[in-house]
Amino acid sequence: MARFDNKVAIVTGGGSGIGAEISRELAEQGASVVVTDINLDAAQSIVDEIGAAGGSAAAFQQNTAKWEDSKAAVEFAQSTFGALHLAVNNAGIGAAPQKIGDYDIAAWDRVRSVDLDGVFYGLKFQLPAIVAAGGGAVVNMASVLGSVGIAENAAYVTSKHALIGLTKVAALEYTSEGVRTNAVGPGFIDTPLVRSSLSPEALSALEAEHASRRLGTDKEVAALTLFLLSDEASFISGSYHLVDGGYSAH
Repeated sequence: MARFDNKVAIVTGGGSGIGAEISRELAEQGASVVVTDINLDAAQSIVDEIGAAGGSAAAFQQNTAKWEDSKAAVEFAQSTFGALHLAVNNAGIGAAPQKIGDYDIAAWDRVRSVDLDGVFYGLKFQLPAIVAAGGGAVVNMASVLGSVGIAENAAYVTSKHALIGLTKVAALEYTSEGVRTNAVGPGFIDTPLVRSSLSPEALSALEAEHASRRLGTDKEVAALTLFLLSDEASFISGSYHLVDGGYSAH
């Protein structure tokens, strides 16, 4: 029996990067996965990939900054696959680097609306649905910047710090009802976007800030996330788990 047989999962921001890898691996390990993304074509591409590999998945267009979309995503999971047992609130955005005194207020609102409000909206509808299905687990995708700061990223850093607190509250309220909630804090992950946005010198300098002397991979984040969603983590709730190659250790 596979790890997630007979389980239904939602992965927000599942059309690319970490969310796509989590979606693939959940399906590979038996879950039926609702892959949501603001870009429906991107979500559908991952769903098609999962289907071609023999898995079960469906795409749903979701702007996590709109509470109505979070409600609709849960209802879609229930109507398509019959229930909801697992959720990964992965969707997130950043903004152009700016000092606080120069920070564009619209950018502050935009980042917060996805990176914090969007997770609250997800939890608001996911948690009761998971309770109704007999229990399960949630992982909120935070960041290493949920525990340390970085200059000129006030909205992102603040939202990710707040997300850790939200995760703790969810655990206190729902663990006794059968739903564990944890947060994962990825460090700097090796993606085409990161490589294309940094010069070779800047990339080398960033790698050197990690004890591992390299960036992380989507698979490494997915491995921790799936562990926390699984029954193997049955006594883990309300905690924040870094996968950052030692970036925050100094």
